Amino acid sequence: MSTELIVPTLGESITEATVSKWLKNIGDNFEADEPLVEIETDKITVEVPAPHAGSLKEIKVSEGTDVEIGGILGILNESKSKTPSPKKTENKEEKIKEEVKAVKVETKSSPAKSSPSARKIAEENNIKLEDVTSSRSDGRINKEDVVSHLSFSNKKTTNKGEREEVVKMSKIRQTISKRLKEAQNTAAILTTFNEIDMSKVMEIRKSKNQEFQSRYEVKLGFMSFFVKAVVKSLQEYPAVNAEIKDENIIYKNHFDIGIAVGTEKGLVVPILKDADQLSFGEIETKIIDLSTKAKDGTLTMDDLTGGTFTISNGGVYGSMLSTPIINRPQSGILGMHNIQKRAVVVNDEIVIRPMMYVALSYDHRIIDGKESVGFLVKVKELLEDPSELVLGI
Repeated sequence: MSTELIVPTLGESITEATVSKWLKNIGDNFEADEPLVEIETDKITVEVPAPHAGSLKEIKVSEGTDVEIGGILGILNESKSKTPSPKKTENKEEKIKEEVKAVKVETKSSPAKSSPSARKIAEENNIKLEDVTSSRSDGRINKEDVVSHLSFSNKKTTNKGEREEVVKMSKIRQTISKRLKEAQNTAAILTTFNEIDMSKVMEIRKSKNQEFQSRYEVKLGFMSFFVKAVVKSLQEYPAVNAEIKDENIIYKNHFDIGIAVGTEKGLVVPILKDADQLSFGEIETKIIDLSTKAKDGTLTMDDLTGGTFTISNGGVYGSMLSTPIINRPQSGILGMHNIQKRAVVVNDEIVIRPMMYVALSYDHRIIDGKESVGFLVKVKELLEDPSELVLGI
């Protein structure tokens, strides 16, 4: 008996995906729920599991080919045996025990901590994990580290006589390009700028970081201060948290803040849901969790769905100033930048202060200049005197 392997529903806004890699060849056997094929959407890469035990009869969509949601990926032969015999079950249990034992031995002797996806890619490409450099502070090797290592190795072996290399854009990169252009063509994007004296925030981080870390097991970063300041400012200027749909303006009474994260495949924006209800510790913890999942390629559709406003931190790459593009259908995005000591005038005296330029790009169709400037000034005031954020008043 044959069954069809269907592209599952992956989210309301996703209509198609790309087959990135078949994990089984024609004729290969598999168990129920075993991953058969990897598909890549504009946001994430997911594995499609087997609906039942059987074998792969036919591949309908080859690697690198687009397929619509609900489309047929392949044809499966269903296993005739519904109930395994006691002997087979016993053999299977023994096999599992041996595999577990092998995994334990391998883990013990492994020179580097790594994610399952990283080990898989490394094994497929004959890469030793000890040769891969981790991008994480804890030394754990993720999927992007192995891909980066492989890309660098390939570049070193490329013929020096070749002046150009043609590489097909990934689904994520294609969608990023499309949506950025759509945002420019649809929204009337303007950007307003300001600068923030980060002295008070830095003093709090220095004096409270150890206590904060012992309580929440994460460091007290800048992002939690910015998320808190943004939420309070959005509450005061609701148009910045709204969106246009057809001829209507939809004002959001919830505050789901997108945090832009750069990955090997491109920029993704996981969502910090109900940020107004989170403490500083919860914000920092959730941001680390989302960033780790983004870099490991394990974000779910729920992690990426929604969002009423976005924060992008170009400062981590050393950016001094930028004009971020809004993430449609949102109406605003805040750009953070690196902190530099500069000479500024305070009470008619020239002093040295750690300053950050910030930029608010907004849709002028819904947000007026007065609101945009007022919003950014409010963010500035809250961060320069963070007592309101800390005390919650």
